[in-house]
Amino acid sequence: MPGGRLRHTDRQAIAAGLADSLGYAEIARQLDRPTSTISREVARNGGPAGYRADHAHYATESRARRPKPPPREQPIEPDAYGRDPDAVREYAEQFAGLMVEAGLPRMVARVLARLYTTDSRSLTAADLVRQLRVSPASVSKAIAYLERVEMVERRREPGLRHEYYVIEDDVWLRAWMTSARTNASWAEAAQYGVKLFGPDTPAGSRLDKMGHFFAQLSNDMSGGPTALAAEDVMTVLAALVHAGAPLTASQLSTALSWPRPRVDEALATAETYAYFTDPVVIEHRADDTYGIIAKPARLTAAQRRALARAARVPAAV
Repeated sequence: MPGGRLRHTDRQAIAAGLADSLGYAEIARQLDRPTSTISREVARNGGPAGYRADHAHYATESRARRPKPPPREQPIEPDAYGRDPDAVREYAEQFAGLMVEAGLPRMVARVLARLYTTDSRSLTAADLVRQLRVSPASVSKAIAYLERVEMVERRREPGLRHEYYVIEDDVWLRAWMTSARTNASWAEAAQYGVKLFGPDTPAGSRLDKMGHFFAQLSNDMSGGPTALAAEDVMTVLAALVHAGAPLTASQLSTALSWPRPRVDEALATAETYAYFTDPVVIEHRADDTYGIIAKPARLTAAQRRALARAARVPAAV
């Protein structure tokens, strides 16, 4: 059965059939069309008594050329926090634009911006593909880049197929330390070049200046807690948790088999950079002992009282 729109010759045949008092079904059989097509055509263009082939064809063509009104926009529902989803998406793209201006590849910046602005703190590859309207391969390449610079972690729940991606709270510290290590590597490579070409050659002189620049930059960037210092802080925190009671620096030094200055430095670093030990912090007590407590801002006063009561009640067997 032919489909598509009626032609001018079809409409002339309809007009002739109506003039001969043929029924819609007979006209439809002659044209090999559905009866409903003929009945709608006639009803739309004057009815059986007023149907004119030329007029019907002209009117139909005019309707086809007429621009359709734009679809009515559906009202945008706010998200769970009462925010405009379009405004959230626009902010994420602006955030990504700033990172692109700073030198980050565009797709990497868009993925990072979405991960950083999601309330769930994690997204799957399918989530990113749907939100960014890009291919899975584009998302995969961006995630691989972010993993290399230690800004994103890839995780998988036990028993589930899908991976998801997470940005940790210390992501910018990690990125900073990665940049510091990269600058140190550039400095080492430049100094090797100086030895190879000779410090008195034009190439050696340029490499020497480059090496000093990146060595100074690496040293400046490492002014915060170094990777080794951070490891020592984590070890001291673990020791205090395991001990379950406050200890002096001397007791920690003996238990860990560390020199006293190393323990003192780890404790001082933990107190100075308490943000990075969250959700726990070092508590330096009046009797010169050190304990470990939950960061005050993590729990409300009511929660602390409830937890204290719960700790006094023996657990049910």
